[in-house]
Order: sequence, then structure tokens, then C-alpha cells
Amino acid sequence: MSAITILKRPLDEGVQVQRKFFRKTAKGKVVKVLRERYLRDDIACGIQGICTSANPSLPSRGDLTHPSFPDGHFILPDTNVFLHQMDLMESEPFNAPIILLQTVMEEVRHRSLPLFNRLKSLTKIDGKTMWIFYNEFNAETAVVRQGDETPNDRNDRGIRNATAWYNTYIKNHLRVKQGQSFPTVILITDDVENRRRAEMERISCLSVRQYVAGMKSADSLLDIIAAHGEDQIESTAASGRRPALYPDYLPRGTLLAGVKNGTFYQGFFAANPYNYLEGTVNVPTFAKPVLLVGRENMNRSVEGDIVAVEVFPEAEWKAPGDEVVDQEAALKNDDADDSEAEHETGETAARLEERKLLQREVRERALAERAKEKQPTGKVVGVIKRNWRTYVCHIDRASLTTDVRTSTAQQSVFATPVERRLPRIRIRTRQAPSLVDQKILVTIDRWDTNSRYPEGHFVRALGRVESKEAETESLLLEFDVPYRPFGRAILDCLPSEGEQWIVPPKSDDDPVWRGRADLRGLDICSIDPPGCQDIDDALHARLLPNGNIEAGVHIADVSHFVPPDTPMDTEAAARGTTVYLVDKRIDMLPSLLGTNLCSLRPHVERLAFSAIWELTPDAEIVDVRFTKSVIASKSAFTYEEAQIRKDDLSLTDDLTNAIRLLNILAIKLKAARMKAGALNLASPEVKIHLDSPESSDPIDVEQKEQHETNSLVEEFMLLANISVARKIQETFPLTAVLRRHMAPPPTNFEKLQDLLLKLKGFHIDASSSGALAKSLDACVDPDEPAFNTLVRIMATRCMLSAEYFCSGSVSNDTFGHYGLASPIYTHFTSPIRRYADVLAHRQLSAAISYTPLHATLHSQSYVEKVLDVVNRRHRMAQMAGRASVEFYVGLAVKARGQRNGAALDVIEDAFVIRAFRNGLAVFVSTLGLEGLVTFKKEIKFDAEAYSVTIQDRSGREVTISVFDKVRVKITVEKDRNTQRAKVKMILASPIDSFEL
Repeated sequence: MSAITILKRPLDEGVQVQRKFFRKTAKGKVVKVLRERYLRDDIACGIQGICTSANPSLPSRGDLTHPSFPDGHFILPDTNVFLHQMDLMESEPFNAPIILLQTVMEEVRHRSLPLFNRLKSLTKIDGKTMWIFYNEFNAETAVVRQGDETPNDRNDRGIRNATAWYNTYIKNHLRVKQGQSFPTVILITDDVENRRRAEMERISCLSVRQYVAGMKSADSLLDIIAAHGEDQIESTAASGRRPALYPDYLPRGTLLAGVKNGTFYQGFFAANPYNYLEGTVNVPTFAKPVLLVGRENMNRSVEGDIVAVEVFPEAEWKAPGDEVVDQEAALKNDDADDSEAEHETGETAARLEERKLLQREVRERALAERAKEKQPTGKVVGVIKRNWRTYVCHIDRASLTTDVRTSTAQQSVFATPVERRLPRIRIRTRQAPSLVDQKILVTIDRWDTNSRYPEGHFVRALGRVESKEAETESLLLEFDVPYRPFGRAILDCLPSEGEQWIVPPKSDDDPVWRGRADLRGLDICSIDPPGCQDIDDALHARLLPNGNIEAGVHIADVSHFVPPDTPMDTEAAARGTTVYLVDKRIDMLPSLLGTNLCSLRPHVERLAFSAIWELTPDAEIVDVRFTKSVIASKSAFTYEEAQIRKDDLSLTDDLTNAIRLLNILAIKLKAARMKAGALNLASPEVKIHLDSPESSDPIDVEQKEQHETNSLVEEFMLLANISVARKIQETFPLTAVLRRHMAPPPTNFEKLQDLLLKLKGFHIDASSSGALAKSLDACVDPDEPAFNTLVRIMATRCMLSAEYFCSGSVSNDTFGHYGLASPIYTHFTSPIRRYADVLAHRQLSAAISYTPLHATLHSQSYVEKVLDVVNRRHRMAQMAGRASVEFYVGLAVKARGQRNGAALDVIEDAFVIRAFRNGLAVFVSTLGLEGLVTFKKEIKFDAEAYSVTIQDRSGREVTISVFDKVRVKITVEKDRNTQRAKVKMILASPIDSFEL
């Protein structure tokens, strides 16, 4: 049917078939597109007693509990309800039966893909009663956009039309007699104009707040309502009377044009964790980040926002501050409930404190800052993309109104995020007294120009502060770790035999054995940390008749159990990685695979993907081959067990000899890497001892012990990853899944170079990875063996993060891995816990012609999209793991200080890693813990010498510099305002800082 024919039809007939939209061509021209739409009269309504659908979703009278609708009701929310009130819709107490229109779903998808995904998940949640009604395909509810109608007005009209149709349809089909009542379908919208028109059309409608106020759980649900719609209008009217604290953002079009022509610069906003009055924006144009000084110049930016900045003239560039400025201390007297006082009754104590700090900072910088430390400064002129999400917070006890601490009256309070780089959030709640000792979730709704703080709403409570359950869930939420149980559709993808699944007997006819090498006779073993259940990798080595050595790395064949385009594959891609916490593991794959069928357990036949090399005795590669295989590991060792076995000269069995061969090769492989310029960096790693798996109570903490066998495994995993990277990139040059580590910009090392040169006389050359490796090797203090490790930890912090990428997305000369000094690299060796490895397995399988490559992995855009998610999940998993360690280290320190019922001082050696005008940052290597020692009294600060000079109680002056070794007393205390447990450090030697 032609488009012309459709246009010539009468409008009422056109409703039946046409659907119009606009599309922009590659040249930017907007064209009108007409598509046929065939309408039906048998679309299921979903209501029991009316609908003939096999699975009716809605009870015949809907919800009978709302006092305003005693005869029963259903709600029909418009698009904005799902865009702005998703927290409310997802909350467990909100259980009204919902009719979800096709129009609403499509508009949500168009406006926000993350919210659309949440909406799809909402339709599947147990306990929610929802029915998707395809109103666009129903002959009586479909509407066509009028000539003078905007797309939004057309959609609103369609939603009202569907609501009216439902009410008429229910009345006609429930055989309602005269005088008999029937349930009502209520349009829920915060759009004032939409409600006005609905009322004119005699359609029942309410705002979100009006509807929730009549529910049984109103007291708790009203707190969850986001400040939008009527609330926002009322707030804007009230706030309009107050003077602006921040400049308005420029229009979006002006921002984008300014970024394009170089007037403005775009980048991610990062808050300073030590000074809440400073932030930075990384801009590729400048060697150093753009510095934002003061809250006005940061202009309501929140950590992770993509902002547009205007850079000041070079004469105004300055160095970052050298003082610890704590938000909680500086702003502790602000009144969350007294908005007017904040703006109209003069400067608050917090504002005065902020102004004094800024004035002192400007004076001191004018005297002390050095030209080479200056960096570009500027101000935020607009936000291109907000990074607002749900935050884990605590109620600031001091912000509660005194006379309502035990009442349920609504009041404004401050919610202090766990992440110290985030601003406090003002929320209004009726539950404040009961939430004081809880960890809670809070979402930001808006941040007006005349409000010092962003405003948000309470989502839900997680549990009591300091409880392991609440802390664990809060860090999973804080770092956006998906931890929901695997759904039925995912579990249905698992082998039907469950734990009874085994490798079938060898047969040429069995598809499992097709093309697989039978390696069950090899002396293969695994070497892992203690308690490892998801064993990804195993190794073997044996002498060849020609004097060379055969070495093999055997990786779990996860891709055999996780085929592309299945619910399990989709879930694994969304999770991206397994997350390891101190007391639990959040798996990427169901445990049946991760800890059983794909885990290379000893004495069990398992499917594997093997990389096998022939190497000379000098560890030079003669040949490499890749094959799907079946293996039977002979043993599973811990690093310590493998080390003991290797060192025990009385053992001469084949397995022990294989470990020794592997170790000899690993030493030579590492030497070759180091010669090529690879870096030997360090990161703080500690082992936390738990009382028992059941209680998970930490009782002590110590540094992890490193064995030679740790390096043995590492070298062969690196070799496998490099070899696989070469193979898949040769075969799929445009879509190979690779991993790179970019060289850090020279400016990243400036501070460390200056520190080492002035304080220790060491020169750091960061011109290449090889030069840096030699420089780090030379940083040795014979009087302090731990000094070199400290320098390597500090050097690691100067590096950029490694990232996954698609080979066709970047130029070949940027493929390299700086830290490994390898021109190409990927991840292949941990497919149980990393989705990128699963993709590499699929590509390698296709590269050796074992299986065809799935169509998605031929698409560069698809690979890029998946790897963006994987990169983000990987970063978040790392941060969640570190946060878990930090929490449990705090508990272990607390337990160590309370042994045998007595309070004991926990005193540890620490290195000074940074000096401030009012304190020191120190690193305790035995605990892997970094902390601040702050001084209340005035001290002498020498920015040039990176030192502070303090007077002890007798008046003697003592100077402490960066790299100095000190002793600190460590305590764990609960902050009186935030109720957050935090580690506090006090200088114990060379000076007792308790009274300073």
C-alpha cells in the first residue's frame, strides 16, 4: 500500500492504518515517514472476568483498599510518572494494579534507556500486578497526530483516550446493572495541563501525591515521591523569592556549540576528596586538569557529571589547595529545615567558614605557589549529562529539628552520602527519627540556583549502620553491582542434568567431543589462592624428545555452556564481572557453572580451551596452538602448597617436576618482559582472618604473603593472553576484543618526581615504561626495606587505568599495554568471572574454525557497546572490593583493640605520603590502610619541602616530611553526625598528636 494512498484516505480511516514519524537523513535533512499500522479489535485488556486472555493479570475489581475508591480501581500512569517516580513504582508497599500502555513504554524508551530497562524489569517483579495494553494497535484506542499537535500532546491525548476507553469497556463488560458500582481506571499524572484536559473530558485523574496520600502506606510512600510536577512548581515559586547562589546554566545548544568551537571544554567533573571546595575536570587540551575553586565555580556539579567549563585567562591560573577542608566539619551548623535563613538572614556559620577558608587560601597561594604547579582554572557553565543516581547515605543527626525528634511530622534533614566527594542532600521525610541509625538510599531530584544543597527523596532503608548485612548491601548499591538472584529464564539455560552433568564418553559422533583434543592423560594441575572454588585455569609442562618443553594453559570452556543470544548470555554481559567481597562473591554466572561444571576441579573431567606452546629451554616460543579440549586435573594446589612441593627436593614425581619446569620457564619469561620494559608495580594487599564462614566476624588482618608460585601462574596467564590477542586480532582485525594500558601523561609523575628528588635524591624517568622500571628499581633505601614498595604503590597511582576496547575502534599504534610492555593484549584466562574473556573465547573458537562467529561479534558497534558496559562494571567491581576490604579492616582493627574484653591501643608503623597545611596523609602498609592525621593547633607548613613542623608538649620543634616513617594510633569510631564507622588516626611518634 503506497504512502500516497494512505494520505488520500479520510482521517477516520487513516486511524486504522497509518503511523507517522520523522527521520533525519545522513545529510541532516528531516523527512516524513509513513508506515502502515493494522489495528485489531481483539487486544486483551487483562482484567479477570472480562479478558479472554489465557493469563489474565488484573483482578476483576482491582484494588479495594484505597478509601477514595471503595468499589475498586486500577491506575493508569502516564509517561512522566515512570520517568520521575520509578523509585515509588518499584517500592514494595506500592502494590496498586497498574495498566501500562504501549504509548507510555515507547515514550519511556525514547526518553531514557536506563529507565526503560527498569520499567521492563518492573513488569516481571513478583508481587507487582501489571498489564501491558497495546493501545496503539487497538482499533478503539489508537490515535493519529493532528496537524497542529505536538508529539507530546498526541501521546497525552492517546493516554486519556485509553483511560476513557477502559472505564467504558469495564462498565459494558461487567454487566453492571442500574445502581450497581464498578471499578474505576484512574489516570495518574503530575502534568497539570493533562489533568485539566482529563477533567474536562470527565476522566478520573489524580496527581501522584494525591493518590499516594490516600494509601494505607502513605506515611512511608510519600517520602519516596520525587520532587517533580506540582511539588516542583510550588518549590520553584517559593525559591524564586530567594537570591541565587549559583549562576544559571547556559542553554544546551549554546553549550554544545561552545564545545564544538573551542569556547568551552567538556569533561567529567571530579571532586577533591580532601577539600570539598575544589574540583577538577580532565580536558585533553590541557596537560593538567582544569581546577575549579569554590562552590560557585563548581556550580552544582556532582561527581561523574559531564560538564562544560569556561577556562579563565592564564594570568588567573593557580595551584590546588594544600589544606584538608572537611565538608562535615565546615557545614555542621547548617539548618536543613530553614531554607529562608540560608538565604535571607545573612550568611550562615557555614557560609562564613567557607568564605574565610577561601580568603585564607587566596592569601597563602599568592605567597607560596610555584609557577610549575599552576594549572588551568575555570568555572562550570553548564551540565551536559547528569550522573545522578541512587546514593547510600546516613541521616545527619544534628539536622533533625529538636522538637520533632520522636514525631512523624514531615521535616527537612540532611542525608550525608557515604562517598565523601558528594554533597549533602536535603530530603523531606516523616521517618527521620527512625532513620537516624540506618543506612538509607537517597535519590537527587534537583539542584536549584538558590539552594546550597541538592534536593532529593528517600528511597528505602538498608539496615542499621555498622551491621555487616547493611554495609555489604550498601556498597553493592553504591558501586552499582547487580546482585539480584538469577531469574528463572537464566536458570533454564543450565544443563538439565544439573550437578549430575558429566563429560560424555569419548565418541566421534558426540557433538561435545567434535574437534576436541583428549588431554586427560597430561599431568595438569591448578594453583590458586586458598579456598578458591571458581577454578578458571590449570597448567601442565613436560619435556619433549627434542629437548624443548611443552607448556600448556587450560582455561574453562565457559562458552560451551553460555551460547550467544540467550538469557544467561544477556545477564552475564550486563553483570560484566564477578565481584569479590571479603565475605561473599557476587557471581557473573550461576554457581552451577562457576563453582562446578566450569570449575577445573581435580580428578574430574572438564571441558577446556587450551593454549599449548613449544618453548626452548630459554623460554623462547617455537610454536603455539589452540584447541578445544577435555582435561582431568590431577591436583588443585594453593600457592603455598605448590611452593612447598616445588622446594621439597625429596619429591620427584611427574607433577612436581612439571611445576618445577613451569617455574624455570616463568622466571625466564619474566626476565624477558622486564628487559623489554615491563613494570613491576605494587598495590596494598591484605588478608583478613574471619572467625568462621557463618559469622564472618573479622578477628585479624595481615599482609598477603607472596610466593614464587604466584609469579609462576601470572607469567603463564600473561603469555596465554598475549598469544590469544595476536590470534584473534589477525583473524578479526576490526572486532577483536582486546585490552590496552595507555602510557600516562608526563604530568602525572611531576609530583612524585619532585618528592623523590628533593627528599631522597632519586630521579624518576617516566619517558617510557622501560626507563620508569629502571628508575623504580633504583629507589632503594637500605635502612627501610619497605620504602621501594611504597614508591611502587605511589607510582601505580600515577598510572591510567587499563581498558577493554574493540580493535577496529582505535589505531593500531595505541593497542599496547604500557605496564606489561606488550604491543597487544587481551583477557582470555578467566571466563568464569569476566565477560570480556567469554567474548575472546568465542572469537578464538571461530579463529581456529571450531565454531562460526556469532553475527554480533562481526559488528564493531555491538562490541564497542558491550565493552563500554564491561569496562564500567570492572571499575565498579574493583571499587566495591576495596570498600569491602576497608570496612572489614576497620572491624578487624576494632576487634584487635578489644581483645580479652580489654581496650588495647592499636599502634602501627606508617609512611607519610602527603603533607597538608593542617595535617598528614599516612599509609599503613601492614593493614593496606590510608588515613588522615589532622592537627587542631597551628603548625608550620613548608610546601617546597613537603613537610610540617610541630611543637611537642615541651616546646621542642619536630619536622616530619613525606616518606618519613611514623607510628600512628588507630581507632575506629562512629561519627556523631553521620553515624558512620570510620578509622581515625592519631600521631603517636615522633610526637603524640592527641592534644595538637
